[in-house]
Amino acid sequence: MIQLEKENNKEVMQLSLAYLEKKGFENIKADIDGYEKPKSYHKKNSDETITPDIVAERAGIKHYFEIGLKSEKPNLLKSKWRFLEVLSRMKNHRFKIITRRGHFKFTNEMLSDLNLNKPLIKL
Repeated sequence: MIQLEKENNKEVMQLSLAYLEKKGFENIKADIDGYEKPKSYHKKNSDETITPDIVAERAGIKHYFEIGLKSEKPNLLKSKWRFLEVLSRMKNHRFKIITRRGHFKFTNEMLSDLNLNKPLIKL
C-alpha cells in the first residue's frame, strides 16, 4: 500500500497482523497505531520515503510484507515493491505480498509487470 491509502485500509492491515501473529511471526513492526513503525528508506534526490507495510521475524529471518490492494497510483506501488524486492535479496531476507479477495488480478498484474514470481498470501 502507498502512504495515501493506509488510512482507508486499516481493517486489512489488522487482519494481516492477526494472520502473521497466528503463523508464529515475532517482533512485528507495522505502519499503524499500536505497533512500532518499521524503518523508512528515503529516496535520494527526491522527497519520496518508502516504508514497508509490515516487517516481522520468524526463525531469525526478517520478512517484509506488503499489502496488495488496488491503487490509484500503481507506479508508486511498483517502485516500492521493486525496491523492497532488491533490498530483501541483498540482505538475504524475505519479501511477500498479502492480498485479499477482489484484488488478486490487480496484484498479479503488478507482479507480472515487475517480472516477480511471488506466491500470494490470500486472506
